[in-house]
Amino acid sequence: MIPTFHCADYLATTLRSVLAQAPGPDEMQIEVIDDASTQDDPEAVVDEVGGDRIQFVRQPEHVGHIRNFETCLQRARGQYVHLLHGDDFVLPGFYVALRRGFDSDPTIGAAFCRWMLVDDRSKCLSVVDPLQPAASPLADAAARLAEEQHIVTPSIAVRRSAFEQLGGFDARLHCAEDWEMWVRVAAAHRVWYEPTLLAAYRTHVDSNTGRHSRLGEELEYTRTAIAMIGDSLPPDRAPTIMRTARRTYASTALRNARTFAQLGDTEAVRAHLRAALRLSRSPHVLLAAARLLPHMGRP
Repeated sequence: MIPTFHCADYLATTLRSVLAQAPGPDEMQIEVIDDASTQDDPEAVVDEVGGDRIQFVRQPEHVGHIRNFETCLQRARGQYVHLLHGDDFVLPGFYVALRRGFDSDPTIGAAFCRWMLVDDRSKCLSVVDPLQPAASPLADAAARLAEEQHIVTPSIAVRRSAFEQLGGFDARLHCAEDWEMWVRVAAAHRVWYEPTLLAAYRTHVDSNTGRHSRLGEELEYTRTAIAMIGDSLPPDRAPTIMRTARRTYASTALRNARTFAQLGDTEAVRAHLRAALRLSRSPHVLLAAARLLPHMGRP
């Protein structure tokens, strides 16, 4: 299920990555669900690349990415649902590897793989470290996934019955909604991990994360998501795990602030310093923030 909004320039790459390894229509449904794009023509891309193999559906009006995801989940007919953003892509072997995880144990609620970050030209910027050396269920999955976002949406498939049991993405989050969803799944089901690099997450200024990054809005949603994630964790472990997550993303905010300081963007420096301090007031965070104060400029 491929949600799109103003990303037709990347959509052909997305579709070809699926078609190159897709079984027939009796085994795999492929649909593009567009959130009423006005700046490009994703339907033309679907027609050119996918022909009759890919169905195109257009929202009657712009509903936002969370409701567009909801439409994807409602329309999905298969046992397993792969939400693949219209600007991301998968590598050969993705579906075979994740299906192997699901087939290994009926209690597996989701399966995900190692992934890479790419730019607007599909150039690899970084590859995440493997979480474990072999393909197998991820140990202590809910806790490990709650401490830090290890999954991007193109890298994971979820058993449809898990979505039906737990509900979809939380509309209170405009960023980090996927992180909260994956922890919720991991708290209720076993999760399979595939260490092979099989998915790509694209970063560019028009992506959902990109639109919320400069002034730290995504980190405010991260802070909200951490509080929500705590509700899915065992009460005796939740405070420690949530504190670790807040410190992790406070460090992210501080790194961002240092980057914007080098660019001379004092407004962004201030925004990310505020985000860091709202996430954590640990001695390490306070000291690092103090070192950045000269770069804040006048309020």
